[in-house]
Amino acid sequence: MLQSIIVEDRNVGGAVSMAVKIRLKRMGAKKNPFYRIVVADSRSPRDGRSIEQIGTYNPVSEPVSLKIDEEKALDWMLKGAKPSDTVRNLFSTQGIMQKFHDAKNE
Repeated sequence: MLQSIIVEDRNVGGAVSMAVKIRLKRMGAKKNPFYRIVVADSRSPRDGRSIEQIGTYNPVSEPVSLKIDEEKALDWMLKGAKPSDTVRNLFSTQGIMQKFHDAKNE
């Protein structure tokens, strides 16, 4: 179900498989959520260590604030990172999923 990314480990000399997800990391105060869109190992906790931050999402502000680095998002998805359901919906509203499918089918 999870697609793997092959990462070369120079100490061992072999390849290590790592499942990577693009998901939301909750920040902000109680009753006032603010999210970072991050690339993280699928085994790490929701608010735990992340590999890279690629955007922010603030559902409380009026209007809703969404900032995504499209190049980084596309790069990670082409490497095999899978977005969570919520992140996939956010990417679809920004047109990133369409660009990903176009790039993948070329």
